[in-house]
Amino acid sequence: MNQYLQHFLYPSTLFASREPYMVKTILGSCVAICLWDPVNKIGGINHYMLPNWNGNDLASPKYGNIAIEKLIERMVQLGSKRDNIQAKIFGGGDLIAVDRSAMLIGERNIRVARIILEEKKIPVIASSTGGRKGRKILFFTDTGEVRHKFIDKREY
Repeated sequence: MNQYLQHFLYPSTLFASREPYMVKTILGSCVAICLWDPVNKIGGINHYMLPNWNGNDLASPKYGNIAIEKLIERMVQLGSKRDNIQAKIFGGGDLIAVDRSAMLIGERNIRVARIILEEKKIPVIASSTGGRKGRKILFFTDTGEVRHKFIDKREY
């Protein structure tokens, strides 16, 4: 694992590279989508907090619909062909079990990922979403491999 450059992915950001990186992130109700182009060996990942941009503040990768679009654009800029790209979806946990009728952000984050990827005809080849725990993600940009483990809220 020493040959990998490392990058920590903060919420509301994305990262893509042709170089071998190990990208780490921690997810609760947020969602991370890992995109990988196996032909050109290009990998990218985003980490968004809310499902859809409402048009009011900045159109940032804080929002799923913006984060997914921007990550696909970045992959194409690096040399990916859209037809080669495959996706893995992680996160969207329901960690705040106080009021089930509260907005269910995690569920909505998962839904926007699936809808947009389907619209873009990007196959989802793996996912670990929902539930009541957070996740620690390690994404390897050169192989598309994702390692994840469940974590309790106190580990964030």
